[in-house]
Amino acid sequence: MNKTAEILNHFLVKRRNTMLGVGPMSKNCVDAVLEITNQLNIPIFLIASRRQIECKSLGGGYCNNWDTKSFSKYVFKKDKKKLTILSRDHGGPFQGNVEIEKKNDYKTTLNQAKQSFKFDIDNNFKIIHIDTSYGLDKIIPKTKSLEMLFELYAFVCNYAKKQKKKILIEIGTEEQTGSANSFSELEDFLNTVFNFCNKNNFQKPTFVVIQSGTKVMETRNVGIFESPVRIKGEIPVEIQLFKVLEICKKFNIFMKEHNADYLTNDSLKWHPKIGIHAANVAPEYGVAETKAFINLLKQKNQKKILDQFLELSYKSKKWKKWIIDLSSHKNDYEKSIIAGHYVFSTAEFEDIKYKLSQNIKMSIREIDSQLKYSVKKSILRYVENFGLTS
Repeated sequence: MNKTAEILNHFLVKRRNTMLGVGPMSKNCVDAVLEITNQLNIPIFLIASRRQIECKSLGGGYCNNWDTKSFSKYVFKKDKKKLTILSRDHGGPFQGNVEIEKKNDYKTTLNQAKQSFKFDIDNNFKIIHIDTSYGLDKIIPKTKSLEMLFELYAFVCNYAKKQKKKILIEIGTEEQTGSANSFSELEDFLNTVFNFCNKNNFQKPTFVVIQSGTKVMETRNVGIFESPVRIKGEIPVEIQLFKVLEICKKFNIFMKEHNADYLTNDSLKWHPKIGIHAANVAPEYGVAETKAFINLLKQKNQKKILDQFLELSYKSKKWKKWIIDLSSHKNDYEKSIIAGHYVFSTAEFEDIKYKLSQNIKMSIREIDSQLKYSVKKSILRYVENFGLTS
């Protein structure tokens, strides 16, 4: 059993905690994770999407302008206790910036996904999420999705073996809808994947992404997980999850929930009680840091710089994917808050932060310390409610 598997066995099987996956929204977010894992002696997954962290040959990522190699090097240098687990989130076709911008065909994007996975494995990513839920124009037939999943699964297993690297695999090909998985679909999917693994003598997946009724839009969770009323035609989510977990137990696979952002403390406390093995959170931390920066500007009466930042963020248009109804949403201020973390690594933002530093006689390190604290506070809410510190 490798070290990552030992950590999972200790926290998920013996202690029955829910483990936390944190999206690397910014350098301050990554530093907050590293401080928490080393100070509290607990593991956290750093779940990097291909947009956030990507190999240099495919353009790198928006998080601190790191590519896969420089990101991994930075984390491993600072992670003294080796409890920060590098994980690829949504690795697969049509998940990277290059593929989206160029509208590549299936063959090209599949090869780029392999290229991305190759650098992940070379640079000590421990968990690889193979996500083939996107196709041309974001729509993909089920048969094509499975075909690409198996091709990428084989590539990841064979390449890891060739490089003598121990990695764990996460599967799950459905985008979060805010509802829950159907039991028959989940069981059929796992049967299909496990039969493929048995036939080819590949390792079994460790995690499966489950739709648990969570979905992030704007700055809230709009899924049915916390719905105060029953949804007509749907089994209550708490009952569905117990059935889903029975299926996971049957296949000896851990359940991973995506989009746990903005859930209440009561809902988070139920996660380990229900038996949810792991949950990913990302946008909430980007918003927390953005709000902290805006609050600092307001406290220091830096209206001109505030306006510059809000305009920079708004013009990025990175808020578009998070807005529920683009035709009716008129709150540009909220759009700027949603998109703020996407511009943190731009030259324009660095200029803004430098001007602020000069104006208020506060070093950039001190500014970043305040921003990091806000992210750290947000991460600790999950750490504590998931029982990781008890």
